[in-house]
Amino acid sequence: MLQATYLKYNLRFKQPAGTSRGILTEKETWFIKIWRSEQPEIYGLGECALFRGLSADDRPGYEKKLKEFCEEISTTRDIHILRDWSSISFGVNTALSDLDNGGKRIIYHTPFTEGKKDIEINGLIWMGDKETMRQRIIEKLDAGFHCVKLKIGAINFEEELDLLRYIRKQFSKEVVELRVDANGAFTPKEAPRRLEELSRYDIHSIEQPIRQGQHKEMAILCRNTPIPIALDEELIGIKIADKGKLLDMIRPQYIVIKPSLLDGFSGSWEWIARARERHIGWWITSALESNIGLNAIAQWAAYILEHHPTGMTQGLGTGQLYTNNIPSPLEQTGSTIRYNPQANWDLSQISF
Repeated sequence: MLQATYLKYNLRFKQPAGTSRGILTEKETWFIKIWRSEQPEIYGLGECALFRGLSADDRPGYEKKLKEFCEEISTTRDIHILRDWSSISFGVNTALSDLDNGGKRIIYHTPFTEGKKDIEINGLIWMGDKETMRQRIIEKLDAGFHCVKLKIGAINFEEELDLLRYIRKQFSKEVVELRVDANGAFTPKEAPRRLEELSRYDIHSIEQPIRQGQHKEMAILCRNTPIPIALDEELIGIKIADKGKLLDMIRPQYIVIKPSLLDGFSGSWEWIARARERHIGWWITSALESNIGLNAIAQWAAYILEHHPTGMTQGLGTGQLYTNNIPSPLEQTGSTIRYNPQANWDLSQISF
């Protein structure tokens, strides 16, 4: 018989993380543990990676729903009842897969988990003042990153253009791929002009130039943009029957896949499948999970990319953001993330 319990955990950023939605110093998350009553020493572990202000399931009743599922798991393990609770579905799916694989934090068996294949990742530059961002850019380039993503939309736009100009003076697009993420910072009126200005710097793509929910305006932008547009927040909370309709209406150049925000692995695969049918590009990224959730996403990404390679870098380099992250076999070496099968998980920080 299955049993489960959960624990709330606050992740603390090493440095304040700036986005167009504000400054993050902590991130709330929840861990779920699932085991069989006859073998309590073997258990699966998952992360219900709630993202306040962004997750579709950031609403009253979150902990109540998590508690109810843990109490009822002895009679059902059907995670489809969690379709409206994306981050809980993600955590439960991870924990059950982990348990089914022997409780060793292995979610998918791939060359990645055998330590034979790395995943190429981008270097993320958080928003800050101009000099701070310039120093962070230098650090990422010195570390060997071939793809750098900048969060934009919080400081003066001209200063952000100066930073892009600074990179392009030193590195061509063949050497460094530049992505930017606006997190919906531009208005529909100003977006065309700003996209035109950004296009001078050989930008690979821009994520979510205007806030989500403005489907007609986003569709117009995607039809006329000088820079490929990637939908990010736009995908959150969309029902399965509406996924194809949304892509047909907006016709983006790319979509960004965040499993904890998109109904877990099954919901994320639905987006990828519909994008592939329409020849829309995609990449997989994390949403500030701890190493528990990041481990699951990296393993799923390795599994998906093994069968459907994209040739693009993935956004999985967030494991070093926190002072109290869970030590894990995930290792970031320059512009890649790898899994060290000889390393052990240290779960001493988690006490259920």
